[in-house]
Amino acid sequence: MSQVLHTPPPAPAQAEDDLAALAARHGLSVSGARPSLPEYVRQLWARRHFITAFATAKLTAQYSQAKLGQVWQVATPLLNAAVYYFIFGVLLGTKHGVADYIPFLVTGVFVWTFTQSSVMAGTRAISGNLGLVRALHFPRAALPISFALQQLQQLLFSMAALVLILFLCGVPVALSWVLTVPALLLQFVFNAGVSMIMARMGAKTPDLAQLMPFVLRTWMYVSGVMFSIDKTLKNTTLPHSVQVLLEANPAAVYIDLMRFALIDSFHAKQLPPHVWAYALGWALLAGVGGFVYFWKAEERYGRG
Repeated sequence: MSQVLHTPPPAPAQAEDDLAALAARHGLSVSGARPSLPEYVRQLWARRHFITAFATAKLTAQYSQAKLGQVWQVATPLLNAAVYYFIFGVLLGTKHGVADYIPFLVTGVFVWTFTQSSVMAGTRAISGNLGLVRALHFPRAALPISFALQQLQQLLFSMAALVLILFLCGVPVALSWVLTVPALLLQFVFNAGVSMIMARMGAKTPDLAQLMPFVLRTWMYVSGVMFSIDKTLKNTTLPHSVQVLLEANPAAVYIDLMRFALIDSFHAKQLPPHVWAYALGWALLAGVGGFVYFWKAEERYGRG
């Protein structure tokens, strides 16, 4: 009777070590593994031309089926401003005591639309582009950033109509208009950061896209789009903490900065204290924090 010796199977930990050593020896890596943060930034920068081209293509295709085409890029926010003027300015009387109310309102609507559209597009950036995410390997942050860039391009188109409105309302060209550049850059960084946060949350919970219009509408009503926060706070007995929150609201901060830059009757005393510090702080907090938050789930996008 012969005796057969059986080699016991390797322990699970040993098997994993052997496979890891084999993969390392042949230069293999885990498919879709999250790169380090510096490497992720490098990959994203290498695809900057794709991000720009994707944003431009999405903007061009947005109204391709409409007869008026790209005219709607300007007409849509103008129609919104007209509706808000009738409801809030005329019926509710928010225009009283606000100098240059039409430029005041249109600037608020255009700047708010930039943030609103960036957040909404970011919420669907992953869940609405699963085919692209699953078919190609690229840093997924390129999607929410490109959508925020698309909305910036949209705003720049609308700025032509805004400048025309300023001229028609007698607002002169001023050196302060140069301040629109840093204000828009800071707002873009903020919008892109929030867009990345919402992209990760929307990828896990697609139903979030159905909830966001209600959240954004509430945010709009407390951001001074249709009324002057400074004037309202002077005529109210709200607690000091609520007043601080209204003044520090990031959407209101960027709207006020654009109004200060473009409208000569909107003075520095109407701005909240340390407004540029608020604008920079929100941009860094949302931009850096949103980027890191999105990167941490990089390997999970498009799976499951």
